[in-house]
Amino acid sequence: WTTFNSFQWDLNYANPALFRAMAEEMLFLANVGVEILRLDAVAFIWKRLGTDSENQPEAHLIIQAFNALARIAAPALLFKAEAIVHPDEIIKYIRPDECQLSYNPLLMALLWEALATRDVKLLEHSMRHRFRLAPGCAWVNYLRSHDDIGWSFADTDAEHLGIQPYNHRHFLNAFYTGCFEGSFARGVPFQENPDTGDARVAGTLASLAGLEEALQTGNTTLIGAAVQRILLLHSIILSIGGIPLIYLGDEVGTRNDYGYGREPSKADDSRWVNRPRTDWARLERRHDPESIEGKLFAQLTRLIHLRKTQRALWDGGMEVIDTGNPHLFGYLRHHEGQRLLIVNNFSERPQVMDANRLRSYGLGYDFTDLISEGSYSAIEPLFLIPYQVVWLEAHNE
Repeated sequence: WTTFNSFQWDLNYANPALFRAMAEEMLFLANVGVEILRLDAVAFIWKRLGTDSENQPEAHLIIQAFNALARIAAPALLFKAEAIVHPDEIIKYIRPDECQLSYNPLLMALLWEALATRDVKLLEHSMRHRFRLAPGCAWVNYLRSHDDIGWSFADTDAEHLGIQPYNHRHFLNAFYTGCFEGSFARGVPFQENPDTGDARVAGTLASLAGLEEALQTGNTTLIGAAVQRILLLHSIILSIGGIPLIYLGDEVGTRNDYGYGREPSKADDSRWVNRPRTDWARLERRHDPESIEGKLFAQLTRLIHLRKTQRALWDGGMEVIDTGNPHLFGYLRHHEGQRLLIVNNFSERPQVMDANRLRSYGLGYDFTDLISEGSYSAIEPLFLIPYQVVWLEAHNE
């Protein structure tokens, strides 16, 4: 079997000798100090003729067997699942006796979906019933990776909200490849099927969030909006719960590299557009507070500092709230006596959250926004400027 590429041979875990050899490799890595092992394409590790060889029961048994060995010889070793499959299947791998960590492709895809639609209803609905994990397990939340974006939301979730899944995915592909009128994105299609219209999207975070187009126009308003979109997305993965993952280059707004098309070994794989060589000059500009790179780096560094210092973000649950505004995505975080109400504006227009809703969460009347350091009162509506994020710390009951 070669599930993904002809040069990537799949392993035959039905062979006990292979399992023993892989167990030996696992323990070798543990002995040299590795603390977390990523189990790549975990849903495809067991093969069965006559099936799609995806999410077979034996895949879970193999992981459980590796886990049992690790608990004996290296009990601190954790497994991280890379399972880019249906949300109903991903969750089956995230257990204390299988993978304690997992990438969160659903959150990633739906953050981009909400950014395109300016509507958070699918994000809100999916996170409300798909985010919770078993104790001792955690999501790894990310915005981009070295691969493409697939629109991995559940059709049933979309249909529940009156969204036609096929048409919606078609819209998202058009939007993020710049083919939809008014799009700010500059992605490229990956593995496009001209007969069905099916495709996925490749591109760096900055290019997908509009920074590439904005810099080409030189429009300072568009540049500012793109920067705010980038910070909005990072703010969510830093505050929603789990382990945030920041892809190398996103901290300075790295844009698409179209040079891959001139290299024969890469030209057929558009994912190379978001795998650029490091631009060391751009990286150095992170120290210039007037540059785009400097502004992004400074604000992202500050968000990371806030994440580290706020007790409510260290642990505890996450509760999605109904903000009463289709453009505002909100959730509550609480731990060790600190309570945070986090609200994110996915619109390029100012938005309002009603004061009655602010009071309905039992957090009291007085808040401080940890990001802007401004004071807010639940006596008045909460006003958010375009793409603004607030981390509101509650001060009294």
